[in-house]
Amino acid sequence: MHLDFLSSLIFASDRWWVWLALYGFSLASAYSAYSLVTGKFMAPRLTFGLISAGFISQTLFLVDRGHQIGRCPITNFFELLVFLGWSMTLIYLLIGSSYRLSLLGVITAPFVAVLNIWALLAPDHPLLTGHQPVNPWLETHTSFSIVACGAFALAGVAGLMYLFQEQQLKTRKPGSIFFRLPPISTLTIANSRLLWLGFVLFTVGLGSGFFIGQEVDWRKVAWSVLVWALYGGILLGRHLHTMGAKWIATLSIIAFSLLLSVFWGIRFISDNPTVR
Repeated sequence: MHLDFLSSLIFASDRWWVWLALYGFSLASAYSAYSLVTGKFMAPRLTFGLISAGFISQTLFLVDRGHQIGRCPITNFFELLVFLGWSMTLIYLLIGSSYRLSLLGVITAPFVAVLNIWALLAPDHPLLTGHQPVNPWLETHTSFSIVACGAFALAGVAGLMYLFQEQQLKTRKPGSIFFRLPPISTLTIANSRLLWLGFVLFTVGLGSGFFIGQEVDWRKVAWSVLVWALYGGILLGRHLHTMGAKWIATLSIIAFSLLLSVFWGIRFISDNPTVR
């Protein structure tokens, strides 16, 4: 009993990194919302810095937790949500600066903040697994699938920004936010590359799931394959130029909504003795 209590205290201490990450993302969200509502100048570097601070806190949590359990920290729903937020932030930091998608961070920050709140409200029962063998296929399946979700989420956000900008152009009376958006061609390229990145990662995650060594739930597999095929169809239409940019942006949002419905199917890394 004493060891269990001591273990819970040790694991609880690393949650402070998640709280610090939530603080950084909340500040970025509040500052961005204030700037957009009031129409005042929004310093992209400040937003980028706050998001970067949140990302560093998330990274420190994952490193700390991973060191404690001896494997990738995705053993429960709490860690899974933090890892998803970390994946989204990582891809934004890599993509946003390259394509001048500063406003993408304005939407990403509150989304990741909500994920952190959700995680902190979820039960956290980490497993002391450092003494047990690691299943590399299970870790590959889970980690690649979650990072793919992050890429697809940002592709959906880029698609949403594209649709908003197109609607503003049709009105011929664009609002102040319109002039802060990147060129519509930039959004098209970013959306396409995010879809490709997510598709490759999701393919690796889906394929590695068949080698885990656990009983396969074919309902989850069928739904996952359907989502995979939908994203593949979007990319094929993009490659063959049979779909316009508006359709691709719309389907990016729809496909991510479907992907969220299979998020529950991603398996946690556990110490279940039936796993070999």
